[in-house]
Amino acid sequence: MDLLKSVLGGLAAAAQGGAAPHANAASGGLEALAPVLMELLAGKGGGAGGAGGLGGLVEQLTRGGLGDAVQSWIARGQNLPVSGSQLESALGSDVLGQLGGQLGMNSGQLGEVLAQALPGLIDRMTPDGQLPASSPGAGPDLGALLGQLMR
Repeated sequence: MDLLKSVLGGLAAAAQGGAAPHANAASGGLEALAPVLMELLAGKGGGAGGAGGLGGLVEQLTRGGLGDAVQSWIARGQNLPVSGSQLESALGSDVLGQLGGQLGMNSGQLGEVLAQALPGLIDRMTPDGQLPASSPGAGPDLGALLGQLMR
């Protein structure tokens, strides 16, 4: 539970424009979540038929019943919340279990962390209120974005 609190604390600070604390995987900071986010966006989570990128993740979440929430994250304005269990259902508990294992979390714990992280992350990846033009390898640089959030 301390891991979850640490990650959520870092995400909350980043979402409020504050500096997220630097941390390593042992303390569970935002840096620890980066590989999981990278895998989800790379399509390695098994979503959208293996399609990667932000578009693939958005497609998978939409097919999983979270279309209205995801569209609010992309559009300008307030981001609608989602629960960890909704993300677990949309992304698959097996996928979240596998990815959560990298952080010493189970699928439910990772779902709760992602419920806090994804709305703000997707919002920041779509500053113009729409998905970036899709082409192989195109789109926002998640590594650079996470670097900005961790400062």
